[in-house]
Amino acid sequence: MYNEYLMLPFSVSLEYIPYLWQQNDVLVFLVDLDNYNIFNASYLSRIELEYLEKLQTNNFKKRYIVSRTVLKHIICKVANERSASEISTYKDENGKVCVLNHNELCICISYTGSLAALAISKVDVGIDIELARKLVLKSTFKNLYKKISLMDEMVGETDILKTWTLKEAYSKFSNKNMYLIFNKELDINSVNHLTYVLDNKYLFSIVTRSESHIIDINHLQKN
Repeated sequence: MYNEYLMLPFSVSLEYIPYLWQQNDVLVFLVDLDNYNIFNASYLSRIELEYLEKLQTNNFKKRYIVSRTVLKHIICKVANERSASEISTYKDENGKVCVLNHNELCICISYTGSLAALAISKVDVGIDIELARKLVLKSTFKNLYKKISLMDEMVGETDILKTWTLKEAYSKFSNKNMYLIFNKELDINSVNHLTYVLDNKYLFSIVTRSESHIIDINHLQKN
Protein backbone atom coordinates (compact mmCIF):
# COMPACT_ATOMS: atom_id res chain seq x y z
CA MET A 1 0.00 0.00 0.00
CA TYR A 2 1.35 3.40 -0.98
CA ASN A 3 1.73 6.23 1.53
CA GLU A 4 2.81 9.78 0.76
CA TYR A 5 5.32 11.26 3.20
CA LEU A 6 4.59 14.86 4.11
CA MET A 7 6.66 17.11 6.35
CA LEU A 8 4.45 19.92 7.55
CA PRO A 9 5.81 23.48 7.61
CA PHE A 10 5.88 25.72 10.65
CA SER A 11 2.57 26.41 12.35
CA VAL A 12 0.11 28.85 10.84
CA SER A 13 -1.73 31.47 12.87
CA LEU A 14 -5.47 32.08 13.08
CA GLU A 15 -5.02 35.34 11.18
CA TYR A 16 -3.81 33.40 8.13
CA ILE A 17 -6.89 31.15 7.98
CA PRO A 18 -9.13 33.43 5.82
CA TYR A 19 -6.48 33.35 3.08
CA LEU A 20 -6.22 29.55 3.30
CA TRP A 21 -10.02 29.27 3.17
CA GLN A 22 -10.12 31.24 -0.08
CA GLN A 23 -7.53 28.97 -1.69
CA ASN A 24 -8.69 25.52 -0.54
CA ASP A 25 -11.75 23.30 -0.23
CA VAL A 26 -10.60 21.42 2.86
CA LEU A 27 -8.47 22.74 5.73
CA VAL A 28 -6.97 20.37 8.27
CA PHE A 29 -5.29 21.73 11.40
CA LEU A 30 -3.20 19.69 13.83
CA VAL A 31 -3.52 20.95 17.40
CA ASP A 32 -1.15 19.90 20.19
CA LEU A 33 -3.39 19.40 23.22
CA ASP A 34 -0.38 19.55 25.54
CA ASN A 35 -0.12 23.26 24.76
CA TYR A 36 -3.38 23.78 26.63
CA ASN A 37 -3.30 22.99 30.33
CA ILE A 38 -6.29 24.97 31.58
CA PHE A 39 -9.78 23.44 31.60
CA ASN A 40 -11.57 26.57 30.46
CA ALA A 41 -15.10 25.71 29.29
CA SER A 42 -16.24 29.31 28.94
CA TYR A 43 -16.62 29.00 25.15
CA LEU A 44 -18.91 25.98 25.36
CA SER A 45 -22.64 26.30 24.71
CA ARG A 46 -25.34 24.70 26.83
CA ILE A 47 -25.55 21.73 24.45
CA GLU A 48 -21.78 21.27 24.60
CA LEU A 49 -21.68 21.55 28.38
CA GLU A 50 -24.32 18.84 28.63
CA TYR A 51 -22.21 16.58 26.43
CA LEU A 52 -19.10 17.42 28.44
CA GLU A 53 -20.77 16.14 31.61
CA LYS A 54 -21.19 12.72 29.99
CA LEU A 55 -17.46 12.27 29.44
CA GLN A 56 -15.85 9.98 31.99
CA THR A 57 -12.18 10.99 32.16
CA ASN A 58 -10.25 14.24 32.47
CA ASN A 59 -8.38 13.39 29.27
CA PHE A 60 -11.61 13.10 27.28
CA LYS A 61 -12.95 16.27 28.89
CA LYS A 62 -9.81 18.25 28.10
CA ARG A 63 -9.59 17.20 24.47
CA TYR A 64 -13.30 17.99 24.01
CA ILE A 65 -12.94 21.47 25.54
CA VAL A 66 -9.77 22.29 23.61
CA SER A 67 -10.95 20.93 20.27
CA ARG A 68 -14.30 22.73 20.42
CA THR A 69 -12.73 25.99 21.60
CA VAL A 70 -10.07 25.97 18.87
CA LEU A 71 -12.62 24.90 16.26
CA LYS A 72 -14.85 27.86 17.15
CA HIS A 73 -11.98 30.30 16.68
CA ILE A 74 -11.30 28.75 13.28
CA ILE A 75 -14.97 29.03 12.32
CA CYS A 76 -14.92 32.69 13.34
CA LYS A 77 -12.24 33.27 10.72
CA VAL A 78 -13.85 31.32 7.86
CA ALA A 79 -17.46 32.37 8.53
CA ASN A 80 -16.70 35.95 9.60
CA GLU A 81 -18.47 35.52 12.92
CA ARG A 82 -18.03 38.16 15.62
CA SER A 83 -17.39 35.92 18.61
CA ALA A 84 -16.32 32.31 19.13
CA SER A 85 -18.59 32.06 22.18
CA GLU A 86 -21.64 32.61 19.94
CA ILE A 87 -20.87 29.49 17.90
CA SER A 88 -22.38 26.17 18.97
CA THR A 89 -21.58 22.64 17.80
CA TYR A 90 -23.58 19.46 18.23
CA LYS A 91 -23.52 15.83 17.10
CA ASP A 92 -26.20 14.29 14.93
CA GLU A 93 -27.64 10.81 15.53
CA ASN A 94 -24.63 9.18 13.86
CA GLY A 95 -22.03 11.22 15.75
CA LYS A 96 -21.20 13.70 12.99
CA VAL A 97 -20.07 17.09 14.31
CA CYS A 98 -22.28 19.91 13.02
CA VAL A 99 -22.23 23.69 13.49
CA LEU A 100 -25.50 25.33 14.46
CA ASN A 101 -26.70 27.74 11.72
CA HIS A 102 -23.76 26.85 9.48
CA ASN A 103 -24.91 23.92 7.37
CA GLU A 104 -22.47 25.01 4.65
CA LEU A 105 -19.54 23.91 6.82
CA CYS A 106 -18.46 20.27 7.06
CA ILE A 107 -16.54 19.34 10.20
CA CYS A 108 -14.56 16.25 11.11
CA ILE A 109 -12.39 15.64 14.19
CA SER A 110 -9.92 12.89 15.05
CA TYR A 111 -7.60 12.34 18.01
CA THR A 112 -4.45 10.37 18.68
CA GLY A 113 -2.33 10.68 21.79
CA SER A 114 -2.02 14.37 22.64
CA LEU A 115 -2.92 15.52 19.12
CA ALA A 116 -6.24 16.63 17.65
CA ALA A 117 -6.84 16.88 13.90
CA LEU A 118 -9.58 19.37 13.02
CA ALA A 119 -11.00 19.44 9.49
CA ILE A 120 -13.23 22.26 8.29
CA SER A 121 -14.45 21.91 4.75
CA LYS A 122 -16.68 23.22 1.96
CA VAL A 123 -17.37 19.59 0.92
CA ASP A 124 -18.13 16.31 2.66
CA VAL A 125 -14.98 15.03 4.35
CA GLY A 126 -13.81 12.25 6.64
CA ILE A 127 -10.45 12.09 8.42
CA ASP A 128 -8.62 9.82 10.81
CA ILE A 129 -5.19 10.19 12.38
CA GLU A 130 -3.20 7.59 14.29
CA LEU A 131 0.21 7.67 15.91
CA ALA A 132 2.48 5.39 13.86
CA ARG A 133 3.36 2.90 16.56
CA LYS A 134 3.68 -0.81 17.10
CA LEU A 135 0.18 -2.20 17.14
CA VAL A 136 -1.29 -4.06 20.06
CA LEU A 137 -3.43 -6.50 18.12
CA LYS A 138 -6.51 -6.96 20.25
CA SER A 139 -10.13 -7.79 19.44
CA THR A 140 -11.13 -5.79 16.35
CA PHE A 141 -7.53 -5.20 15.28
CA LYS A 142 -6.89 -8.95 15.39
CA ASN A 143 -9.86 -9.59 13.11
CA LEU A 144 -8.68 -6.92 10.71
CA TYR A 145 -5.14 -8.34 10.77
CA LYS A 146 -6.40 -11.82 9.88
CA LYS A 147 -8.53 -10.54 7.00
CA ILE A 148 -5.77 -8.43 5.45
CA SER A 149 -3.17 -11.17 5.96
CA LEU A 150 -5.32 -13.63 4.02
CA MET A 151 -5.32 -11.22 1.07
CA ASP A 152 -1.63 -10.37 1.22
CA GLU A 153 1.00 -12.49 2.97
CA MET A 154 3.49 -9.60 2.87
CA VAL A 155 1.23 -7.19 4.73
CA GLY A 156 2.85 -5.21 7.55
CA GLU A 157 1.57 -3.35 10.59
CA THR A 158 1.68 -0.01 8.74
CA ASP A 159 -0.66 -1.45 6.09
CA ILE A 160 -3.04 -2.64 8.80
CA LEU A 161 -3.03 0.80 10.39
CA LYS A 162 -3.58 2.40 6.99
CA THR A 163 -6.64 0.21 6.37
CA TRP A 164 -7.91 1.11 9.83
CA THR A 165 -7.53 4.86 9.26
CA LEU A 166 -9.17 4.61 5.84
CA LYS A 167 -12.13 2.75 7.32
CA GLU A 168 -12.45 5.37 10.07
CA ALA A 169 -12.19 8.24 7.58
CA TYR A 170 -14.71 6.63 5.23
CA SER A 171 -17.20 5.98 8.04
CA LYS A 172 -17.04 9.67 9.00
CA PHE A 173 -17.28 10.78 5.36
CA SER A 174 -20.35 8.60 4.76
CA ASN A 175 -21.75 9.38 8.23
CA LYS A 176 -22.14 5.69 9.02
CA ASN A 177 -21.29 3.82 12.18
CA MET A 178 -17.75 2.41 12.08
CA TYR A 179 -18.96 -1.00 13.26
CA LEU A 180 -21.25 -1.27 10.22
CA ILE A 181 -18.24 -0.73 7.93
CA PHE A 182 -15.52 -2.52 9.84
CA ASN A 183 -16.31 -6.11 8.89
CA LYS A 184 -17.06 -5.31 5.25
CA GLU A 185 -14.59 -4.99 2.43
CA LEU A 186 -13.91 -1.30 1.97
CA ASP A 187 -15.12 -0.04 -1.43
CA ILE A 188 -13.48 3.34 -1.93
CA ASN A 189 -13.36 3.35 -5.72
CA SER A 190 -16.15 5.92 -5.89
CA VAL A 191 -14.42 8.45 -3.59
CA ASN A 192 -11.12 10.28 -3.40
CA HIS A 193 -8.88 8.93 -0.65
CA LEU A 194 -5.38 9.86 0.44
CA THR A 195 -3.08 8.57 3.15
CA TYR A 196 -0.07 10.51 4.42
CA VAL A 197 2.71 9.85 6.87
CA LEU A 198 2.89 13.25 8.58
CA ASP A 199 6.19 14.40 10.07
CA ASN A 200 7.38 10.77 10.09
CA LYS A 201 5.14 10.29 13.11
CA TYR A 202 1.45 10.12 12.24
CA LEU A 203 -0.57 8.12 9.75
CA PHE A 204 -3.36 10.32 8.38
CA SER A 205 -6.17 9.35 6.00
CA ILE A 206 -8.69 11.65 4.36
CA VAL A 207 -11.71 10.90 2.18
CA THR A 208 -13.52 13.40 -0.05
CA ARG A 209 -15.91 13.12 -2.98
CA SER A 210 -13.56 14.17 -5.77
CA GLU A 211 -9.89 14.47 -6.69
CA SER A 212 -10.54 18.08 -7.69
CA HIS A 213 -10.96 19.14 -4.06
CA ILE A 214 -7.93 21.08 -2.81
CA ILE A 215 -6.70 19.99 0.62
CA ASP A 216 -4.32 21.88 2.91
CA ILE A 217 -2.83 20.44 6.14
CA ASN A 218 -1.04 22.56 8.74
CA HIS A 219 -0.05 22.71 12.38
CA LEU A 220 -2.02 25.44 14.13
CA GLN A 221 -0.28 28.01 16.29
CA LYS A 222 -1.61 28.55 19.77
CA ASN A 223 -2.69 32.19 20.13
